[in-house]
Amino acid sequence: MRAEDLTKTLDHTLLAPDVTAEDVERACDQAREHHFAALCSHPRFVPLMADLLRGCDVKTCAVIDFPGGASSTADRAQEADIAVAEGADELDVVMDYRTMLTGDFRAVRDDLVRVMRAVRGRAANNARGDVLVKIIIEAPLLNDKVKRLACKIVDDVGADFAKTCTGVGTQATVHDVELMRDALPERVGVKASGGVRTLEAVQAMIGAGASRVGTSSAVEVMAELAALNGDG
Repeated sequence: MRAEDLTKTLDHTLLAPDVTAEDVERACDQAREHHFAALCSHPRFVPLMADLLRGCDVKTCAVIDFPGGASSTADRAQEADIAVAEGADELDVVMDYRTMLTGDFRAVRDDLVRVMRAVRGRAANNARGDVLVKIIIEAPLLNDKVKRLACKIVDDVGADFAKTCTGVGTQATVHDVELMRDALPERVGVKASGGVRTLEAVQAMIGAGASRVGTSSAVEVMAELAALNGDG
């Protein structure tokens, strides 16, 4: 695999609770160097990321209601609205998976409709163009039937991707990626994230149907590939 075939699949993630501005600045330099698809971090860093990534091909991505997905709909919509207003090109929104587990699927859908409306409205008002939305379904905590229902909700609300999990106590699996890819229409992508730390793991997720892979080890994955190709 060539480096240029992999970089635009990778979201470089920086989601530890103790991330600092210095960490973000370093990650922005790495993302620019490797031409990753996006740099994904907490909403408080959106202005910094948007400034440091301006003019390059790396998108600014913020997580919304991460990792719990249990805030009020109003708070979630507001957090998404502010992130877009401050420069986010992409949002990874945690689905209210606890409510999914209770079986109140309509409430989950209605919540995401309002979040999506806030995102699209802010993007239009600010003449931002399309803002990519990925919904984190926390697949490892759901049975296969509910995973498929979660994917249907992702499609119904008009999101662009379904994402496996937060990686906070959960881990992406090939099974989940395959199931999600099968459950979703072609226009909705699958993002694998959560414990994906090696080139082998990234390739397994891509082979299972993921078109994006989020990893805090993106730089190390690229180093693995360079060594494999004799460039290291």
